[in-house]
Amino acid sequence: MTIRVFLVDDHPMFRSGARHAVESVDDMTVVGEAATGREAVRALRGGEVTADVVLMDLGLPDCPGTEATRMITAPPPNREAGPRVLVLSGLEEDDAVISALRAGARGYLAKGAPREELLRAVRTVADGGAVFSPFVADRLGHYFSAVHDTPSRAAFPQLTNRERQILDLLARGYGNRRIARELVLSDKTVRNHISHIFAKLQVSDRMAAAARAREAGLGG
Repeated sequence: MTIRVFLVDDHPMFRSGARHAVESVDDMTVVGEAATGREAVRALRGGEVTADVVLMDLGLPDCPGTEATRMITAPPPNREAGPRVLVLSGLEEDDAVISALRAGARGYLAKGAPREELLRAVRTVADGGAVFSPFVADRLGHYFSAVHDTPSRAAFPQLTNRERQILDLLARGYGNRRIARELVLSDKTVRNHISHIFAKLQVSDRMAAAARAREAGLGG
């Protein structure tokens, strides 16, 4: 069986490289391309083209790749299931990976993955399996380990799990860099989360946030 592949990326050079890799083997063919999420959804949901595997970028200019994935993988009329999505993205942070999986992606590779790794991943996903690059798999392990240790939702239900984890570490006296290292995040991501925490708790600094957290039983 020839695996029908659809490419979604806003960079023509990347699509050209992916097309060359896919069409270098006998068991795959590229059946279409899209530069935006909306173009991909229109082609794949509208019946313009039928694909087995969609190579999906997340950083698209109009419709986020996660939303496009959600719409593309939803069972279309008169068919049991939509195409399977394999994400190829430069975004490797936990939140991006988990969001893509929740949207229905069956695999996640970093852009720049070797050609043979990409082709193996396409075959695995087409066959119903799931595949992740070693780096992404390692991050998933750290993520689920951290989720297991997430403080109870009873404390600050307005916060996300990730924000509650960061608040807990902040209350333990961890600085941003140590929090980033503990949760395998970038320093910028930690700073952004802390800003959101301050806004949701209506506090102006780390000391006030830590005090609120310890009052609620976090930071122990």
